[in-house]
Amino acid sequence: MNIYAIIILTMIILSFILDAIADYLNINNLRTELPEEFKDTYNSETYIKSQNYLKVRTKFGYVSTIFSLAVMLVFWFCGGFPFLNNMINQVSDNSIIKGIVFIGVLIAANSIISLPFSIYSTFVIEEKFGFNKTTVKTFILDLFKSLALGTVLGIPILAGILYILEFTGAYAWLYGWLGLTIISLIIQFIAPRWLMPIFNKFTPLEEGELREAITEYAKSVKYSLKNIFVIDGSMRSSKSNAFFTGFGKYKRIALFDTLINNHTTNEIVSILAHEIGHFKKRHILYGMLIGFIHNGVIFYLLSIFLSNKGLFDAFYMQDMPIYAGLLFFGMLYTPIETLLSLLMNILSRKNEFEADRFAAETTGKGEDLITALKKLSKDNLSNLTPHPFYVFLNYSHPTVYERIKKLM
Repeated sequence: MNIYAIIILTMIILSFILDAIADYLNINNLRTELPEEFKDTYNSETYIKSQNYLKVRTKFGYVSTIFSLAVMLVFWFCGGFPFLNNMINQVSDNSIIKGIVFIGVLIAANSIISLPFSIYSTFVIEEKFGFNKTTVKTFILDLFKSLALGTVLGIPILAGILYILEFTGAYAWLYGWLGLTIISLIIQFIAPRWLMPIFNKFTPLEEGELREAITEYAKSVKYSLKNIFVIDGSMRSSKSNAFFTGFGKYKRIALFDTLINNHTTNEIVSILAHEIGHFKKRHILYGMLIGFIHNGVIFYLLSIFLSNKGLFDAFYMQDMPIYAGLLFFGMLYTPIETLLSLLMNILSRKNEFEADRFAAETTGKGEDLITALKKLSKDNLSNLTPHPFYVFLNYSHPTVYERIKKLM
């Protein structure tokens, strides 16, 4: 076992231990008494239900993570990577085709391994707590749609990256970075109109009080908005949500039908005001710029490690194919990615407070956003008392209690 293997294995184990500690602290931070701030929204039965939901999901997370980790380590240390590569060498002499098959087989294997856990999560846990609305037919169709979409989009993108890294010389990392950036921007444009409707039905919000209130608010903050849609979220879950997507004239608001059914007009406007706040404060733009820079750094470091024999030796590979190097570098890069995700979560939580403040100031009704946040936490059985260490590791949003306290 060389230094690369030691680093990767150490970080995998350390990450698992930190997550386990955070989960333990989170469970033990549960309080029997309902927090005073939520007594106007929760009752004791719902509060207990939210705590049981957290416990069940945490235990399920332990089992699924340990199983996936064990499978990965067995595959690694039993020589699974060179075995798979030797098999693929008999399929084709074309390095691009071999790379697509190599990565495709690993993705397919991971999907098959995780499928029973996905089924159990959807049809047992979510069903038990009253969330699941997904039928077996919808679940199967979603699997096939995801497979088809991944094939249509994933294979050409992967083939392009492999070709660039293998045949474009010293500046391959730069060409790969620019290519991926352009593709990401294109997907941002086409996703709202053609990709997302593959899975959900988007219906224009009908004329009436809600549409008029949203339109009037958007005008008041000089935010151009035409496309307001209702998404059939209740087809899969009773949980509520809303999101913005797209750019320019292609941007659209998607309101889950469950959100419309469970909230007042003022509450929905306050939620959308929060999302508009992200645009007005340029959080979306800055996030995209950080993401592009991040991808550039990844491609540059990748170009260095793709020729590092020690990285391939760590996985018992005699050859040094670029497609395998992509995967191995991803595992080596995990510690940096983890650190960056912590920093991005800190920035994200700061941005959420700013968007809350924007919503409260521009609507003049901060109490509507407070009520909306309380209802959302109740509808989704959110944990009202997460442990600070768990929040630090996992939360991209401040806790509901912190957001309410700031708004008050």
